[in-house]
Amino acid sequence: MPRTIGDDLVEPIARILRSSIDAGDGGTEEQHSVLRAIVTGLFGRPDLDVEALALLTPEEAADAVTDHDARRRVREMMVLLESCRHPLTEEQVSLVERYAAALGESGPGLAIARDLVSNGAEQALADYMRFSDDIMLEIAEPSLVATDMGEDDPNPELADRLRATHDLPEGTLGWEYVEFYRRNKLTYPGDDPHTPAVFVAHDMTHVIAGYEPTGAGEIALGAFQLAMNDSDAHWIVFLGNLAIHEAGYFNAQGFEGKTATLTRPGAIELLTGAFERGSQCTDDFSAADHLGMMDVQLSEIRARYGVPETEPLG
Repeated sequence: MPRTIGDDLVEPIARILRSSIDAGDGGTEEQHSVLRAIVTGLFGRPDLDVEALALLTPEEAADAVTDHDARRRVREMMVLLESCRHPLTEEQVSLVERYAAALGESGPGLAIARDLVSNGAEQALADYMRFSDDIMLEIAEPSLVATDMGEDDPNPELADRLRATHDLPEGTLGWEYVEFYRRNKLTYPGDDPHTPAVFVAHDMTHVIAGYEPTGAGEIALGAFQLAMNDSDAHWIVFLGNLAIHEAGYFNAQGFEGKTATLTRPGAIELLTGAFERGSQCTDDFSAADHLGMMDVQLSEIRARYGVPETEPLG
């Protein structure tokens, strides 16, 4: 799908991102690695030497990037890089806030980082949950939107319906979906109220994109979706992935937050490839009617949406 950032804006935006991590120490090694992943995978500029980029002040950043959508992407990428500083500091948060203010940007991520530093993980998590509640209809499986999956309301009929798709021919989306659950020992949506119907679409996206549900795989999937379709919903989902696997403040409903997943061997390469692969897709399949194409070969679905073929990742 078309990239939000035009070729003429890649270098100034890379300079802004480089500037936004220099909280007096030049930025951490992890932040530089993630910035290189953005520049190489998302912006398609492996030739650009991130370390040699001249810094821009917030005011210069505002002059360099005036397009609203581009500014929005800058804000999102600054928050991503901010999440990769451990521990997150007041200096880092204030620096990103200054650049966001100069760009006239606000939104999910900035408030979370501020609360994480000032008020702790519990308030940061509450911020994220408030944002995520607003997008549930956008990220749910279309035919299951009306499904009530409250804390006390499991849906065994749904779980049985999903398990039964393994009876479809090998290689179909339904067969591959069950294989994904089996090899990762996952609980089917419907079997447990803490695994609601919204996970159907999420895990179908895992299967089609080719990422496993590891920490690095979850972050890569979020990057893939954001590169595939630069939407508010995808950004909030990506924030959730970072909350659980990078910033470490999401500790709820059986999830235990982790930090610095992107420092693990192979994680940066996976992230870089995810940005690149998502950018090559011709349409957004994450909100498609997956249950309506369970009998279609996975290879055919990937070809339909332009998903680059790959070995299982993550």
